[in-house]
Amino acid sequence: MITPFSPQIRYSLTKLGQYLRNPADDELQGIIQGSRHHNAWFTEQEVEKALAGIAAMLSEKSIEHWFSLESRGFNATLDESYSRPRVVGLILAGNLPLVGFHDILCTLVCGRKALIKLSAQDKLLIPYLLKKWTEFHPELGEYIEFTEKLENFDAVIATGSNNSSRYFEHYFSKVPNIIRKNRNSVAILTGDESKEDLYALGNDIFDYYGLGCRNVSKLYVREGFDFVKFFEAIEPFSYVFNHHKYANNYDYNKAICLVNKDIHYDNGFVLLKKDGSDNLSSPLATVFFEEYGNDAELVSKLNTLEDNIQVIVSKNQPEGLNTGTFSFGCSQSPDLWDYADGVNTVRFLLSL
Repeated sequence: MITPFSPQIRYSLTKLGQYLRNPADDELQGIIQGSRHHNAWFTEQEVEKALAGIAAMLSEKSIEHWFSLESRGFNATLDESYSRPRVVGLILAGNLPLVGFHDILCTLVCGRKALIKLSAQDKLLIPYLLKKWTEFHPELGEYIEFTEKLENFDAVIATGSNNSSRYFEHYFSKVPNIIRKNRNSVAILTGDESKEDLYALGNDIFDYYGLGCRNVSKLYVREGFDFVKFFEAIEPFSYVFNHHKYANNYDYNKAICLVNKDIHYDNGFVLLKKDGSDNLSSPLATVFFEEYGNDAELVSKLNTLEDNIQVIVSKNQPEGLNTGTFSFGCSQSPDLWDYADGVNTVRFLLSL
């Protein structure tokens, strides 16, 4: 029986983090290479970046802090929900390598059984990582099951698009659920940023080719912002254009901008397109921008849009902003306690 925040879980997570910081495994290298055949976006560089992100997340200090934070007030009474573990159906996304791992992690840490429906785009990495984790805690194997169709579950966590979320909300309405829809991330630029700040912002934009909800897809720039300074700082990220799918999207969206005579700036590998609407979801290889006059105006707009925003990156957090901000370069480096959509997954799982 696995109970929440058990010493065995904590030990095994620490060992998994240690392994991922120094992986020496031919099987893993084969899986990294094979992942690109399943999903062309999963290049070796991006998969290794995702693995390094999980390794950083699973530092001994982070695990200790997370367990301390979430176990406060928890009564580990061995009630029926642990003697017969609640089964949590997990429908995982596949836009980024290992993007669904945190949901599985939370489920197992809370002593629940994970019934996992993998994305067709990420069939190799998560099974390998879970196999490695169970080497450090064999009992976990009894709490992990992969399936093509969810059946016999007590709760659901499903991640998808706005369209698929309507289906999920209908189909899973009779059980406790977390249904995730499309969200996007934004950056605030005042004009006082250093070249180093703007370079770090490049990671927020271009990591994983901009395919994640934590990737910045819109810039809110103070009136008079110097875009030349921005383009100079992000020049090292021009490598994204070497990916044929990214290049095709860039060429297509550039043609659309030119045909429609949209106001935009172009540095040869990304388009900055002016967009004053509330739409935060920019096309691939395109980043929207909108000018603002003062902080009060900006804060009012962002607070109105908070349900559509995953992350805000900024050098400083404007007063009155409801959503906390991340430093430049950190949007794709969440901690264990940075829950998607601001919904505490652990608290949801413990309540079952």
